[in-house]
Amino acid sequence: MHRIITALLVLVITTTIKAQETSEEKAIKLTIETFFKGLQQGDSAIVSSTLNKTIKLQTTYTNKKGKRKLVTETKEQLLKGIANKKPEHTYLEKLMSWEIKIDGNLASVWTPYEFYLNGKFSHCGANSFQLFNNDGGWEIIYLVDMRRRSSCEAYSDEK
Repeated sequence: MHRIITALLVLVITTTIKAQETSEEKAIKLTIETFFKGLQQGDSAIVSSTLNKTIKLQTTYTNKKGKRKLVTETKEQLLKGIANKKPEHTYLEKLMSWEIKIDGNLASVWTPYEFYLNGKFSHCGANSFQLFNNDGGWEIIYLVDMRRRSSCEAYSDEK
């Protein structure tokens, strides 16, 4: 009888822990989805609501000469670019999958993506987000994305 009670207790604790992880993952996804909603709408206030005040933003790509580049942008540059988005332009960043890892108040999220400008494929790559749980709210503290215009077949056959 003691073993049955112990087994049931372990099952209940394991289920409770897993449910907490699921709610944290949902909260993290919501933060990132809100970021992209703001980007798509050209609403810098929405995007800003997802960012920590000390965020670091970077992009990596290979230029036409084959040289690998890493570009750093400030939070202000990002928000200004979003606020100045032309109303006739539509942005869609289609996230192809999510890989979320959480340890306490730190989360790491990997999201391969395809980016469409005005409904037309532009480029693909991957985003790497680092998030901080700031007293119950997840904030993006670091974002680096990789961009390329070719070898995107792993993501989709829509092109």
